[in-house]
Amino acid sequence: MPATTPSQGHGSGEAGKQARGGQAPRPARQYRPGRSRHLENTIMSALTRAGLVPRSYLLTTRGRKTGRPRTNPVVPVEHDGRRWLVAPYGPVSWVHNARAAGRVSLTRRRDTRDYTIREVPPDEAGPVLKRYVRLAPSTRPYFQATKDSPVEDFITEADRHPVFELIPAGEDRLRGHPGIRRTPPAETCQRATVQHALPGRPLARTERDPS
Repeated sequence: MPATTPSQGHGSGEAGKQARGGQAPRPARQYRPGRSRHLENTIMSALTRAGLVPRSYLLTTRGRKTGRPRTNPVVPVEHDGRRWLVAPYGPVSWVHNARAAGRVSLTRRRDTRDYTIREVPPDEAGPVLKRYVRLAPSTRPYFQATKDSPVEDFITEADRHPVFELIPAGEDRLRGHPGIRRTPPAETCQRATVQHALPGRPLARTERDPS
C-alpha cells in the first residue's frame, strides 16, 4: 500500500457533513504511514508480484523528483466497460507521481501493460468508488460511505479519493481525451529524408523527426 500521508481533502461543504436522513456520517479513518505500513506494503507487493492476491496488480509510477520507478499494490476497477484506478487513501505519493507523468503501468505476474490516465470529476468518480469498496473491503474504514450507501454519498466524498480512468497506451490519441498528450498524426511522424544544398559541399542526407 502507499507509504506516504495523504493531504487532507478540501471537504464537500455542509452537504458532505450530513448523511442521508440527517444523520451524522461515520468518521473515516485517516491513513498514517509508519514502519508497519512499509512492511505491509513490501509483503503485499511481493505477493501481488507472484499473482497470489486476487484482483491485485503492481502499479508502477515514475518518481516526480527522482525519476526512479515506484511500485504499489492496487486493485483496479472494471466498470461501465472501462478500467479505473482508485486512490482510497487520498492523494498519496503515487497519485502525485501519476499526475505529473500522465501515465502508469500495471503488472500481474509477467504481464505488464502501460496506460495513460485521466483524472475524473466527482460525478464520474462516484459509481467507480461504490464499485471499489465492494472489491477492496480492507479500505472501507477510509470511506464515510458504506458499501450499501447510494452513489450520491460516494460523489460527496470523491474529492478525498482520486479516481483515474486507465486508457491503454495508444488509444488516447484515438479517443482524443483532453489533457492527455496526444501523438502527432501518423503521416507527420514518419521520418522524412531531406536534402540540404550547402555551398561547396555535396548534398547531405538528414533525417527529420518532428517528435
